[in-house]
Amino acid sequence: MKRDSLGKLALGLATGTAFGAILRRGGASDYDLIVNQLLLRDGAIARIMSTAAASGSIGTHALRAAGATELDVKPFHVRSVVLGGVAFGAGMAILGYCPGTTLAAVGEGRRDAMFGLLGMVAGALAFIRVYPHIKEVVEATDLGKVTLPSATRTSPWPWVAGLAGLVAAPALVGRLLAGR
Repeated sequence: MKRDSLGKLALGLATGTAFGAILRRGGASDYDLIVNQLLLRDGAIARIMSTAAASGSIGTHALRAAGATELDVKPFHVRSVVLGGVAFGAGMAILGYCPGTTLAAVGEGRRDAMFGLLGMVAGALAFIRVYPHIKEVVEATDLGKVTLPSATRTSPWPWVAGLAGLVAAPALVGRLLAGR
């Protein structure tokens, strides 16, 4: 197994800490805000996460175009994605946090998040034990290393621009309507 350098691990810790601080500053570690998003009463979390996805997409493809990184696309196993999505959604609905916001809330000293972190660790350990027994079933629907640009034989930039446009459109419409 390849081991990462100390510098790479330190960079990961620093960027993870910065990400947690940004989540905290944006209110994404607020249980009530997350629950209101799940109940479709508030769209702040959706705006935060879609902005993060658009920014990450722009950064990833800009770094790739500059030759500073490579994409490591994982195989698309439909059953794995569905089962993982159900587990993620159930955990988020029960706890009121996603993994990233759980860690931000733990950093704030929130006891509910600390129990959630213990549950995440227990779930990860259980998955490690069960996976060899279910691997064949969940990986049976392998569609390969597919991305939207590879599936459509296009550049990633129209997809990145479309994502950025989808993120920016509600804010622009809101400002236009407020200006009336």
